[in-house]
Formats: sequence, structure tokens, C-alpha cells
Amino acid sequence: MGHKVVVFDISVVRALWESRVKKHKAWQKKEAERLQQSALEKIKEEWNFVAECKRKGIPQAQYCKNGFVDSSVRLLEKIERNSLARQSSLSKERDKRRSPFVFELSGQQWTELPDSLKEQTHLKEWHINNTLIQIIPTYIELFQEMRILDLPKNQISCLPAEIGCLKNLKELNVSFNRLKSIPPELGYCENLEKLDFSGNLELTELPFELSNLKQVAFVDISANKFSSIPICVLRMSDLQWLDVSSNHLNDLPQDIDRLEELQTFLLYKNKLTYLPYALLNLKKLTLIVVSGDHLVEVPTALCDASTPVKFVSLMDNPIDNTQCQDGDEVMESEQDRQHFDKEFMKAYLEDLKEREYVPSYTTKVSFSLQL
Repeated sequence: MGHKVVVFDISVVRALWESRVKKHKAWQKKEAERLQQSALEKIKEEWNFVAECKRKGIPQAQYCKNGFVDSSVRLLEKIERNSLARQSSLSKERDKRRSPFVFELSGQQWTELPDSLKEQTHLKEWHINNTLIQIIPTYIELFQEMRILDLPKNQISCLPAEIGCLKNLKELNVSFNRLKSIPPELGYCENLEKLDFSGNLELTELPFELSNLKQVAFVDISANKFSSIPICVLRMSDLQWLDVSSNHLNDLPQDIDRLEELQTFLLYKNKLTYLPYALLNLKKLTLIVVSGDHLVEVPTALCDASTPVKFVSLMDNPIDNTQCQDGDEVMESEQDRQHFDKEFMKAYLEDLKEREYVPSYTTKVSFSLQL
């Protein structure tokens, strides 16, 4: 007995199959769009975006907003569009630095200043860095038009008393050298606005004569061996930025509120156990950075949301220094570590300013630096 077989028109079967294929492709497209908009895909997109930014050396502050990655502005395209503008700006800056009134010198092949320099008394700026120069000659007194002495990361062991003859000097940067003292004659440079003595490691005091510097707005004495804030610093009535981090401070003076113009106060990596209530009298103070592991008493008003102060308490994570047989190697290693420490904090503070935080907050940040 035979079987009955129902036979359809093949064109009908093909149409039915094509209809199902179309529906499946439409479903796949919708599913792909759904995944593209899902949180997982968003995370993947942000991750790839951050990785690309890091490969191109773009600071985190430029692509983060309130701690979240902001990839909607298409930062990479924006930066590429502005690259020519930046290059033009850098070119203009280089041209400015090539001014006939500016002297530049760098490189460890230099162990002393060129003899021809003493004849160029018209110079207004010296920019000398990363050399093996140990001495600033006394003929510096001839440079009466000097405005900027920028001498970081050399081997300078002392400054000549003749530096006090530079009556028009506005900026002095002798950071990361080998200074153990500062000449009191520097107090005669009454037009000074910026002082940077950081990273010399051995400075323990500043001469009282620096009290005459009433126009100084910026002082950096970090990475030295100060056990207290120098009296002369407390008498700088226009001071706005004070960095005494990485020293041996056990306490702050009760008359710290004499610095009525102070806006930024960096105290981290000291041995402070409390902060004086006199800090509350500094009405212009907007940023204070301390190390929190030793602190047992902090004025609560510093952390109050009603004040404009950004109070940052860092968690200390000290690193033992590797001792070398050669004392100079130890010093260089410590200076390099301190320099990296300062660069890190500089980047951190710039990032802090660029982010749109609420006016007042307290935050704990792990602070561990190792070369």
C-alpha cells in the first residue's frame, strides 16, 4: 500500500524561507544595536578610548569628568585638529626663549659657565638646568637687568652673596641642587615674587633677612630638612602658595594665620599630628594637602562643606631608600625620587583643579611612589 505525499509548489517554499531569513537578519541587527548601547559595550568603548589616550600621552584630566570617562566629545579628533595650533604655540615659545635677552644652557657636558657669559650683562634671564655646574660666579652682580634665574637640577653647592645686587630679580629657582644654606644678602632683592629651594635635601633654615621680601607670592622649600616653617616665610605678607612637603615638621606655628593671602598650602609627608585652629582664620585658603597617617586632630571646619577649602589627606606609604656605598649615588637617587614625587603631585593637583569637584571635600588617596 502506497503513502500519500503532499507536494507544494517550490516557489512557495522558497518565499517562506526567504521571509524567515529576512526576519532573522533583522533580529540580528536589532540585537547588535542593543549590545552596542549596553553597559558592557559602553565599558569596552571607554576602555579602548582610555588606552588610545594613554598611548598618545593625553593627561587623564582631559578625558575624565568627575571621575568618569567622557568619550562623547571625541577627544582624539579634537586634539588632532588642534595639533597644528599647539605646534605653533610651542614654536612661538621657543622663539621667545631664543630672545637675545635670554641665556640657556643644559647638558652634563657643562661643568662651569662659559667665560663669554660675563660680557653679556644685558641678559634678563638665565635658564640653566641638568648640568654639572657647581658654582655661580660672583660676576653675577653685573647683570643688573636680571629678572629670572632658573637654575634647577644642577650641582650648585652655594649661591654668592653678590646675588643680593640683583635688584630687579623676580624669580629664583635653585631646586634640586646641593645647597645647604641661602645667603642673607638675597633679602636685598625686594622685587622677588617667586622662590623655589625645593629638593636640595639639606636645607634646614632660611635667613631672617628674607623677611624683607614682601612681594613674594610663591615659596617652595619642599624636600629638605626643615623642622619648622622659617620665621621669614611667616613675614611674607603677600604669600599665596607655600609648599613645605617632605620635610621634618612636627607642628605648625600658632601664628600661621599671619599669611592672610595664602591660598594653597602643601604639607604632605611630614610628621604632623594635628593642625592648628588658626588655619580657619585664613579666609583665602582654598587647598590644603596633608598626610593623614599621623594626624589625630584636624579642625572639623576644614572639612565642612560650607567652606571653600579643598582638604586633601594623603595616605602615607613610605618607601625605604636603597642605600649605596657611594654617598653621591645615594643623594642622586634621593633627589630623583623627590623630583618624581613632585612631578606626580604637580600632575595630581592640576588634575584636581581641572575636574569639576564640589567646592569642599575630603578625600583619601594612596600615595606610593617608587623609582
